Amino acid sequence: MQVFSQLQLPNGSVLPNRLAKAAMEENMADADQAPSDALIRLYQRWAEGGVGLMITGNVMIDRRAMTGPGGVVLESAAHAERFRRWASVARAQGGQIWMQLNHPGRQMPAALGQPTLAPSALAMDLGKFSGEFATPRAMTVADIADVRQRFVQSALLAQQFGFNGVQIHAAHGYLLSQFLSPLANQRSDAWGGSIAGRARLLIEVVTAVREAVGPAFGVAVKLNSADFQRGGFSADDARAVVEMLNPLAVDLLELSGGSYEAPAMMGLSRDERTLAREAYFLEFAQALTQVARMPLMVTGGIRRLPVVQQVLDSGVALAGMATALAVTPDLPKRWQNDAAVHPQLRAVTWLDKTMASAAHMAMVKHQLRRLSRGKASAPRVSPVYALITQQLAGKLQNRRYRQRMLQLQG
Repeated sequence: MQVFSQLQLPNGSVLPNRLAKAAMEENMADADQAPSDALIRLYQRWAEGGVGLMITGNVMIDRRAMTGPGGVVLESAAHAERFRRWASVARAQGGQIWMQLNHPGRQMPAALGQPTLAPSALAMDLGKFSGEFATPRAMTVADIADVRQRFVQSALLAQQFGFNGVQIHAAHGYLLSQFLSPLANQRSDAWGGSIAGRARLLIEVVTAVREAVGPAFGVAVKLNSADFQRGGFSADDARAVVEMLNPLAVDLLELSGGSYEAPAMMGLSRDERTLAREAYFLEFAQALTQVARMPLMVTGGIRRLPVVQQVLDSGVALAGMATALAVTPDLPKRWQNDAAVHPQLRAVTWLDKTMASAAHMAMVKHQLRRLSRGKASAPRVSPVYALITQQLAGKLQNRRYRQRMLQLQG
């Protein structure tokens, strides 16, 4: 299986190569929570860089439920032209763009000032940082129905605006992932208990989205291979969910792992000096290739061409990259001429894993802001500088978001 060979997906569409830009939380919405000029320029950089598939950062299905104040929201056709331009720019070089749809559940910062919903009224355990997130209210059956319909509505709008597909985010501790976790979901009704009950909302969302958009539009799922918490969503649970997804005409399954409480998606527990540091969910994916009937994508730490080939040789169809493409947006084109290109962000060696994870994300966002302004990346940026500037910008965005929500409520 070759890196630059085409991949035909179950819906009949064809990706030009096996390299995908995985979702990153760009936080570049404009004042209306619509795609900004900066965000569109950023995706133009990736499109021109030759990546076969771009999966957007979080697009929220409800402006009252955000992962951050700068997130894009798609609830209606109010800003249709900006979404159409985003899709058009991303598709202009022959690649595809799929919109990642998400609801944060309890992983919504308390600073946003909005009520928080979750499967159960259980606060997150982040030690001294637990106060950054409010204790959620347990969702009612009506809340669940509303969320399900919002996923469908956002998917239909994405299709209408020219996106090639959607990805339903059920990983990294967000709402659908919370339903899957026996730690976060302690419901005793039909949406709790066994893995069949905990997976019910995800299966209902996927089924409803597929029915709404038809067979030709891409539908993907992002799933944790495990959440790396004792007593949490396990590899056996992941296998069971994949078997439930098999008959639902899913075009792509992306495997990742972790949550805010256990940020395995950052790979912070791995040794930066080893090859195993890259593609650190590959071992889980290899086990699931024997179960999954849809193409698999593995994301997490990939930044070298030999590792991409290792991923593909294992039977995984797509190699997803995030940080590597934030550092080197034209990495696919560069690899065609120089297989030794090796993007690397400065390592964060702090002992506090929560702070290290926050610093890493801030460093990635620093690269994205530079790329959106037409500048080169700055992979050696100081973690302290990136984190402080991100926190200051976040406070300003939080205040603007709260003011905007008050205006809408008024």
